Amino acid sequence: MEQEFELIAKTFMGLEPVLAKELMELGANNVQIGRRMVSFTGDKELMYRANFQLRTAIRVLKPISHFKASSADDVYNKVKEIDWTKYLSAEKTFAVDSVVFSEEFKHSKFVSYKVKDAIVDQFREGTGKRPNISVSNPDIRLNMHIAEDDCTLSLDSSGESLHRRGYRQESVEAPLNEVLAAGMIQLTGWHGETDFIDPMCGSGTLLIEAALIARNMAPGLFRKEYAFEKWPDFDADLFDSIYNDASQEREFSHHIYGYDIDIKAVNTAKINVKAAGLTADITVSEADFKDFTQPSEKSIIVMNPPYGERISTPDLLGTYKMIGERLKHQFHGNEAWVLSYREECFEQIGLKPSIKIPLYNGSLECEFRKYQIFDGKLKDFRGEGGVVKTDEEKRQMAEKRRFKQERGDFKKRLDEQEENEEGDIRSFKFHSLERKPFANNRRNDRDGDWNDRSRDRNSRFDGRDGWRGERDSRRGGFDDRRRGGYDDRRGGRDDRQNGRGYRRGGRDDWQGNRGGHERFDRSRGKSFGKGGYGNKARKNGYGNEKH
Repeated sequence: MEQEFELIAKTFMGLEPVLAKELMELGANNVQIGRRMVSFTGDKELMYRANFQLRTAIRVLKPISHFKASSADDVYNKVKEIDWTKYLSAEKTFAVDSVVFSEEFKHSKFVSYKVKDAIVDQFREGTGKRPNISVSNPDIRLNMHIAEDDCTLSLDSSGESLHRRGYRQESVEAPLNEVLAAGMIQLTGWHGETDFIDPMCGSGTLLIEAALIARNMAPGLFRKEYAFEKWPDFDADLFDSIYNDASQEREFSHHIYGYDIDIKAVNTAKINVKAAGLTADITVSEADFKDFTQPSEKSIIVMNPPYGERISTPDLLGTYKMIGERLKHQFHGNEAWVLSYREECFEQIGLKPSIKIPLYNGSLECEFRKYQIFDGKLKDFRGEGGVVKTDEEKRQMAEKRRFKQERGDFKKRLDEQEENEEGDIRSFKFHSLERKPFANNRRNDRDGDWNDRSRDRNSRFDGRDGWRGERDSRRGGFDDRRRGGYDDRRGGRDDRQNGRGYRRGGRDDWQGNRGGHERFDRSRGKSFGKGGYGNKARKNGYGNEKH
């Protein structure tokens, strides 16, 4: 059995407990929550799985040295003591990222230079050659973290931030970060038990992350590569077995609906949903939330309205007042979750939240509030056995004090945080357009026809055919949301064009999902034998990503 080693998963402030739960479910040991990180131990397989399956991790680091340093010379000397031939050769390239919280070390780039110099000098003195630096696509990525005089030097096993899933083809202004979106959904406790609605969906991030959660699909399915794939000890067969394992995926019998007043946002969301191969589970339409009416099916709303910072509306407070009015009168028996920034906006909603969860959206200290919507008076609702706030929610509310105690320090250090770029803000783009009522927007945008979408892993789809025609009525629409109109939705997913088939190797055509009777050998460029789709062709398969 392979020996376990230390690992660190980084995340956004407020999502640490969610990430810790994910890690424990993966089988991680010695899980400990820190500030914007969770430490744990595991073997190589767990490290691969953490990168591939964690929804709320930004990156996964493998520490290789802990030491104390009170000066730049200390950093240089300690780094030079490490035997770098274990990780690098003179023919390889590397890059160093540094995160510094220290009175002594004020500039992260200076620290990176000292680490780089120590590595290069060791090679030059020992071999007469030196590895080169590559900022954009290095063979080895290193991460130096300094908190006062405590230094941790790690191998970055992820490479590009894990929030860059790979399905986003186009974006709206200030898109919601994928890691934050997945964390928000997991905080609600929703796993596909009801319909899911985002009435201000922007580029569709919440919709896609909800579908991945509902089907228990790994968020790494669409990634082209990870940094650990360039490591000397990379086990390609082990990672292929993880990548091609669909045993934990499940059926999703409900539906996900996204709406936006901005037709450009709607079209962008449709493109991203199709790129993720999830058009069978997600319907996106142009509509104004002011026309929202009671759904006939049990549903949950998760929404991220404009805050009045980078994205606004001529009547911001009026927008929140409208949100409260629609929820109060047209969402009885369901729960709604709203992420926002300004207290005056929440006040306009006019409903009493059952829980307030502090979350940072980029540099903004936001709150994620839950509203239990019921008909009539609160006293009558409780008298009938209704629960507004569970014991767990009361406990979480008590933890808000801890969060507030830490937020001042967080804000001071935020400008030095290298992942500010990963904290993109909101997804909703609000324009004054001609507003169409939901009743006139029931047409389904699903292309193609089902083509016997069974979960048989030997079936193949080319990513273009799926759902020819349109359903006559949407089961989950905002008006009468009838169940009619589609007879067979349980047969898998429709156009998984970016699925587990073509992600590496030299093929020009999509082979669909992991299924297929012929297994493609990416090293030899030809097919052989029967069985699963073991060696996925991953590298060239997903073109032109835009983030």
